Amino acid sequence: MENRKNLCAMIPESLYMEVVEEKDQLALTLSQYVEQVLKEHFEGGKAMAKATRTLAFQVSEELFMRIKEHLKQTGLSQKDFVIGLIEKALKEAEEKEAQKEAQEQPLK
Repeated sequence: MENRKNLCAMIPESLYMEVVEEKDQLALTLSQYVEQVLKEHFEGGKAMAKATRTLAFQVSEELFMRIKEHLKQTGLSQKDFVIGLIEKALKEAEEKEAQKEAQEQPLK
């Protein structure tokens, strides 16, 4: 095995949170994740994750604090919580639309 060296760097907290969420999704340690990112940068190769888009919005301080408390109690990440809510709402809307279409189809 190749000798290993420690790498330490200060980064913005917002970037750190993105790193933590993605490394957790990939089920990697921080060392494994950073190594993979650096290899991808220097050696090229496949992208680490599917193409993604950023969804950003602002909420009131009160709602933000309620969300943070909920996340603390559930152990969910902010990203997983919001994605779960969106997926649930979309699934319900799609089911409702499918029921509506089924009701509108003439009986044969």
